[in-house]
Amino acid sequence: MPPAALVDPATIDTSKVLFDLEEIRRGNPQRFEMEQLTAIVRLDPAERLIIGYKDLTEREFWVKGHMPDYPLMPGVIICEAAAQLSSFFTYHIKLVENTFMGFGGLEDVRFRGMVKPGDRLILVSKAVRVHRRQTIFETQGFVETNMVYHGRIIGVPLANKPEIATS
Repeated sequence: MPPAALVDPATIDTSKVLFDLEEIRRGNPQRFEMEQLTAIVRLDPAERLIIGYKDLTEREFWVKGHMPDYPLMPGVIICEAAAQLSSFFTYHIKLVENTFMGFGGLEDVRFRGMVKPGDRLILVSKAVRVHRRQTIFETQGFVETNMVYHGRIIGVPLANKPEIATS
């Protein structure tokens, strides 16, 4: 049985973008095929909550090979998208300086539905631990109002924030 939704997905308004891709790039170093966020639509430091989404197209790097004639977003990429959303939260609240929170681990991850080209994967992340040495976020993913993913993301600081390319 899936956990209770962190936020009722029917109430998430994706039409009001707070941070677009260019603004996400200021905080997240991933580029090109590894950029897994399209926009952030809610960020509430008091609630320790961030909501964003990834619009999937036929041009995703994994479409050709996962799986031919039946493309599904790989679970590891869904986890990466949730980690990028969580990392952006730590950037926004200025948790660490001269570094960024990288992927430190996963716990209790489950996939409950398919995500495919044409879908909008809505991601919700809520911090349960925020510390400069480690963060823990409860994360969930939805396609429309269906929970397709949930899991805990652990973040750790990575030494020396890389120079971030602008495109």
